[in-house]
Amino acid sequence: MSKDFPLRSLSLTLTTFLIVLFVLGTHSRADAQSLGPYDRDSARAMLNMVKDDLKSHYYDPTFRGADLDTRFKEAEGRVKSATTRDQLMAIVAQSLLDLNDSHTFLIPPARAARIKYGWQMQMIGDSGYIGAVEPRSDAEGKGLKPGDKILALDGVKPTRGNFWKLLYRYYALMPSRNVRMVVQSPADAHLRQMDISSRVQEGAAVTNWHELFIKYLSEEWDLDHDRFYEAGSDLLVWKMPTFSVSKDHVDAIMGKARKFKTLVIDLRGNGGGYLDTLTQLVSHFFDKELKVADLKSRKETKPELAKKRGGSAFTGRLIILVDSNSASASEMFARVMQLEKRGTVLGDNTAGAVMTSRSYDHQSGVGSVLYFGTSVTIADVIMADGRSLENVGVTPDEVMLPSGADLLAHRDPILARAAQLAGIDLPAEKAGSLFPVEWKRQ
Repeated sequence: MSKDFPLRSLSLTLTTFLIVLFVLGTHSRADAQSLGPYDRDSARAMLNMVKDDLKSHYYDPTFRGADLDTRFKEAEGRVKSATTRDQLMAIVAQSLLDLNDSHTFLIPPARAARIKYGWQMQMIGDSGYIGAVEPRSDAEGKGLKPGDKILALDGVKPTRGNFWKLLYRYYALMPSRNVRMVVQSPADAHLRQMDISSRVQEGAAVTNWHELFIKYLSEEWDLDHDRFYEAGSDLLVWKMPTFSVSKDHVDAIMGKARKFKTLVIDLRGNGGGYLDTLTQLVSHFFDKELKVADLKSRKETKPELAKKRGGSAFTGRLIILVDSNSASASEMFARVMQLEKRGTVLGDNTAGAVMTSRSYDHQSGVGSVLYFGTSVTIADVIMADGRSLENVGVTPDEVMLPSGADLLAHRDPILARAAQLAGIDLPAEKAGSLFPVEWKRQ
């Protein structure tokens, strides 16, 4: 069993997924390719392999009540009417996403061309916002600013329900050379429509599917390293970007943390990582073995334990920061600390994308071979209260949402509040300057 979570866990519902993709694709996909003589055959072969992966590995043998044979037969029918390769890929993707399972999705054939958008988006509460804009990008040149509320992306309004659809569409399934958006300024509520051009870079295609989402999401900004802020011996803030690190890495940081009275672990934007790393981090806060969750697979339910460590546990105050991009292992860590009354959680509701999965590699085609993969959920995660976090997420002990004006002014009231709880005066303006977005150098 693979004990890992995809870096960007995708909480997807597919009621309107194909409609969303086709609306977005027809406007912005200048590179959509017409069909060759074997493209439909390749798509049918992909559907068969995807179906086999589900039947062989999916954690729920009833497939959440879905009739797989009927659904895949319908998908084969849609293959006949598709007119572009993008439409074929969307049909194959939908066959998995219909399950409404955050960790079950198509890992599409990689594109050699890399799209760099020059802007980030995020959900705050129930609305989408521009979180950051890259200097010297087309977005900056056309006046897009942090804090702009996103009313439409290529005609689609971002919501909590479709946000991960949009991330999946833009960063994996159908990267776009141009995005049309309608935004509203936090300063004057002025509505603006703009066409933002992406930067296209040619490069070798990615065929290591375990790294695909890391590759896409790290093309523009740095997700790879931890950052810290110290205030004497009273406060350590650990900006933790991912759980895709070794247990030794966590041990080294926690060894440093023991010197401080309060530890703030900032999991905002942390999409998860290795389950073993999660249990190792949990073990640093308890002097006992602790069940983190039960993993409910097709054949068994198995407890996932944070084992008692030989060294002493961290006994200081723990504060955890989360947002709508905190997913998988981040959500589990926050929820464990809530249930055990060991830490205080601040911020926004988390993504609600908590399953365990394994990826499977495939190839299809004659002459021109397509390399693709699937991510398939192999176990549901049941927390100690008997509930799953999937499609639910974690509600913070103290819900705090930054405003568009906060984003525009680079203020961080959530981190400022955490410092206040630790007895440290950290103005929101200074808090917002501690961990700026680090765009990849070209």
